[in-house]
Amino acid sequence: MQNLAPIALFVYNRPKHTERTLNFLKQNDLAAQSTLYIFSDGAKNKAEEQNVTEVRALLKNVLGFKSVEVVESANNMGLANSVIAGVSKLCKQYGKVIVFEDDLISSPHTLSYFNTALQRYENENKVMHIGAYMYPLENQNPSESFFYRAATSWGWATWDSAWKHFEPNIDVLLKQFDKEKINAFSIEQTMNFWKQMKDFKAGRNNSWAIRWYASIFLQGGLTLNPAQSLINNIGHDGTGVHSGINDIYNVIINPKPITVFPDLIEENNDAYQAIKSFLSTRKGSVMTRLKRYLKERF
Repeated sequence: MQNLAPIALFVYNRPKHTERTLNFLKQNDLAAQSTLYIFSDGAKNKAEEQNVTEVRALLKNVLGFKSVEVVESANNMGLANSVIAGVSKLCKQYGKVIVFEDDLISSPHTLSYFNTALQRYENENKVMHIGAYMYPLENQNPSESFFYRAATSWGWATWDSAWKHFEPNIDVLLKQFDKEKINAFSIEQTMNFWKQMKDFKAGRNNSWAIRWYASIFLQGGLTLNPAQSLINNIGHDGTGVHSGINDIYNVIINPKPITVFPDLIEENNDAYQAIKSFLSTRKGSVMTRLKRYLKERF
């Protein structure tokens, strides 16, 4: 497999998570042939300096890749600005990119999945994003991978041709939605995607991911996803920027490579229904929710 996509890894102040993410990443089949760029954000305040320094010390001797380039930011850019700048830089330079954050453990087959899909759908304008995470779906989708509308942000890849459609301006995005689009965008009100958009507008989150999904959605784009996740997020321990402490999204990583990719470029309805079913019941009964709330608070 020639012309592999570069990997962008975004790190900040979590040395232990970063180390685990790197250890799993370098166990990937294609790690030794892949170029890794690590974008290290600067400390937000004095209290964060020690952790950022620890992360940067760890980055000085990363082995197991074709080459490693560490890009240290002198100032704190924040996750959203870091991701947008880093992805834009590598897309421009290489025409495509694979994106990781510092709290993702991956299957050894994750890079192979990304690179195969990047090559396979390179000229399909409708395919705009390749995700590697998938919810723990009950009724397993018969296909190993499928197209779906929403973009997951825990391990993903895209092309420069798709990223050009990324619209960072929330007002430009918001005004293109009507009631029908809001319903479709939020998977028939089963996921709080529209609330995330409004929260961004109100300054309650700084998510690049919700703006990227909205950009894809408004283009009529699709995302490729594995039926069983190739990624698990280890950041739900209260250390993350936007993550609460819960295990709703915890998954068992698919141990097998993905060999079957869809030929038909359209949303897989069975997968859509399975995801909608998961999202509508993911928080459990009122009692379960209350217990979880109390556990997270205390």
